[in-house]
Amino acid sequence: MAKRASLPGASELFRPTKRVPTPEPPAATPEPAAVDAQPGASGRIRHDHKITVYFSEDELLALEDANLDLRRAHGIRVDRGRIVRIAVAEALADLAERGAESRLVNELRQQ
Repeated sequence: MAKRASLPGASELFRPTKRVPTPEPPAATPEPAAVDAQPGASGRIRHDHKITVYFSEDELLALEDANLDLRRAHGIRVDRGRIVRIAVAEALADLAERGAESRLVNELRQQ
């Protein structure tokens, strides 16, 4: 049986040659008072929780049309999830502000 040559591993071939300084974390900024803050859409952040929402074909097509209209007419590139998060935030803010007279309550009463 032929003897195999001993070759270096990846850690020997690609070891760091100089130390890279680790950046210091940014200073903590005080958070604004949450008492007066209305719930709003979270925007472009990493989300920790997920829900599944089912749409009818017509609702999904309307959402896609709105997305295309935002892109075409307003130059806003956004995903469907962000549109839905903003719509939910708006509905919840309206409910908190107007209560029984909110559009959400009126729509749910009509169904």
